[in-house]
Amino acid sequence: MKIHEYQAKELFRKYSIPVPEGAVAATPEEAEGIAQGIDGRLIVKAQIHAGGRGKGGGIKLADDAAQAGRVAGEIIGMNLVTHQTGPEGKLVKKVLVEKASDIDREIYMGLVLDRETSQIALISSSEGGVEIEKVAAESPEKIYKIWVDPTVGLMPYQARQICFKLGLEDQAFKDGTKCIMNLYKLFIGEDATLAEINPLIVTKDGQVMALDAKVNLDDDAMFRHKEHPELRDLDEEDPLEVKAHEHNLNYIKLDGQVGCMVNGAGLAMATMDLIKLCGGEPANFLDVGGTASAEAVENAFSILMSDKDVKCVLINIFGGIVRCDRVATGVCEGIKNLGEINVPVVVRLEGTNAAEGMQILKDSGLDFHIVTGFHEAANKAVELSGGGA
Repeated sequence: MKIHEYQAKELFRKYSIPVPEGAVAATPEEAEGIAQGIDGRLIVKAQIHAGGRGKGGGIKLADDAAQAGRVAGEIIGMNLVTHQTGPEGKLVKKVLVEKASDIDREIYMGLVLDRETSQIALISSSEGGVEIEKVAAESPEKIYKIWVDPTVGLMPYQARQICFKLGLEDQAFKDGTKCIMNLYKLFIGEDATLAEINPLIVTKDGQVMALDAKVNLDDDAMFRHKEHPELRDLDEEDPLEVKAHEHNLNYIKLDGQVGCMVNGAGLAMATMDLIKLCGGEPANFLDVGGTASAEAVENAFSILMSDKDVKCVLINIFGGIVRCDRVATGVCEGIKNLGEINVPVVVRLEGTNAAEGMQILKDSGLDFHIVTGFHEAANKAVELSGGGA
């Protein structure tokens, strides 16, 4: 789960990571009121779940409270387009009003789970303020990494090692070490999947401060954090993904034309790969689960039909725990309940009661394209979607 910058900075304050003075506002009047309590220059930042806000006009400086209110009025309500939002952009509903900082140095600092080593990677760079992917591509020697065994935790000497590499000195060295240790405490304590500061700055008077904050939280750990659901902003999430979440379906929207309904994450990924191999593009990842009840199948089909980009649906089911006849019944009931379906539906059933499931589809009176082979199913779906080599 992604959260906004202002929410991430509240978590930073909780773990004693220094951030600029400021607060969030939903109206220009609120922004001006916040600015009146802050001395010096101000910065007004659009709050959306995407990077590159400054280049899109979503971050602006203000000299005083009145100007901060005017700037907030320009940003709130704008459709902010960045390289991460896509051409459709994101509607800005809130801004973060903060005290502007006198920057001497910008540093990148981030923590992420390294699934290859089953450890936590602490990534840092002396080139802060730009995308870390760009630094990795153009100046990989400026990236410093250490790996932390979660059973042991981050050791102070490792944090000091990073600060040495970054060239921090005197009080900035001490504060930087403390900041890194506290960022790790946040990562573990909040069950984060990403904790990133870009940039972590050193001010001209030697203070270390998190100028930006990005935190992603693990959805599966919410039972340990009753306050985390309150941080979710459904307006920032894809409506179909929100609907799928309500029905306990594992769904991720993609940009293709072949809608996929599959049971099991591994088979779902293999199905997407085969669709691409056949020259098409998957419209989604959708795992209806190992049991794939009739209700789950109906809900899944409803979500696929709500995606205007879907030109064909591929249902690929392996009957292990789930019975294929049960899935076939769910598909038929779902289509009948939804009414007329305007896209072709390709169905492949293998495994437990596959023959019975195929017969249910044939006897339903509905127009299915029933196939047996995996490659044949993907190829047929791509062909019917208008894609393919």
